Amino acid sequence: MNTLTEYEREFAAEYIIAGVDEAGRGPLAGPVTAAAVIFPADIVIKDIDDSKKLKAVVREHLAKEIKLKAISWAVGQASVEEIDRLNILGATRLAMTRAIEKLNIRPGLCLVDGYSHPGWHIRHIGVVKGDQRCFTIAAASILAKVYRDNYMLELHYRFPYYGFDRHKGYPTISHREAILKYGPCEFHRKSFRLLPVD
Repeated sequence: MNTLTEYEREFAAEYIIAGVDEAGRGPLAGPVTAAAVIFPADIVIKDIDDSKKLKAVVREHLAKEIKLKAISWAVGQASVEEIDRLNILGATRLAMTRAIEKLNIRPGLCLVDGYSHPGWHIRHIGVVKGDQRCFTIAAASILAKVYRDNYMLELHYRFPYYGFDRHKGYPTISHREAILKYGPCEFHRKSFRLLPVD
């Protein structure tokens, strides 16, 4: 995608829209991170796509361009403690809320990757596979992924034996083996199954 889709333009004709997405729902360690972004109607950024489909160096480059060309963008996180207390869905919604509320322009409507959140006080529409269908959501997915990956890289320097620089906290075999050997650290999600069941 290089610009807003027709689906987004229909809403943008009536509202200031923000694309919202998260990174880090599945890992065993680290925060869940959300990003929100608002673009001008004539925005053009080449090769915007679901962050998971892009190489890290491409994501870094696109994140810089997104920040430069957006009207407003923001990132919010929910901590490991909040994930354990609220569950991952509640913590994801909290991270999204924080990102949206940090925008310096109030959106009239948020297009959120995935399903809608009943009872959420923010006006939104859930878009299944939104990071593949909406330019704004895909851009938000890139911002969230880059921010979280860099955060996990910082954790790697504090806890190098877990290999956070490689797997970013996701449940790889090497990560689980490190947890088995060293035990969990303060940034592991205690409510998640950290080790495989025999």
